[in-house]
Amino acid sequence: MGTRRKSRELALQALYQGELAGEALLLDFEEFCAHFQVNKKAIPYAEKLLGGVQGKREEIDLLISRYAENWRLERMSVIDRNILRLAVFELHFTDDVPTSVAINEAVEIAKRYSTDDSGSFINGILDVMARAENSGAENKTKTV
Repeated sequence: MGTRRKSRELALQALYQGELAGEALLLDFEEFCAHFQVNKKAIPYAEKLLGGVQGKREEIDLLISRYAENWRLERMSVIDRNILRLAVFELHFTDDVPTSVAINEAVEIAKRYSTDDSGSFINGILDVMARAENSGAENKTKTV
């Protein structure tokens, strides 16, 4: 398993615990890492993901809500919701993660940490989002 996968999983665990215990946990990620056996190389990218999700939470949640037909964010499992947040952050706010990698990583993490149906659920939302936005980007390029 690569370092970035470990970073994504670490960020997911912190987001999950943060939702259950309250956002104060995320303010002390170093203490969170001290309580668990954490790959030190995974910490910097996990911190980037956590900071990004926290800083862009409203935008990320709006994007998820737009593409998650018939699903309100509150109805999603805590794990699925946070996997989506991490993936959407990587898709929209980082330049070094290809779309296919962000989606695949989210699906694989969902298969490991969530329900049997979560991989398909997450793939469906992210795939629709990516197609819609790629289509919009192509249309913008063509008209400019």
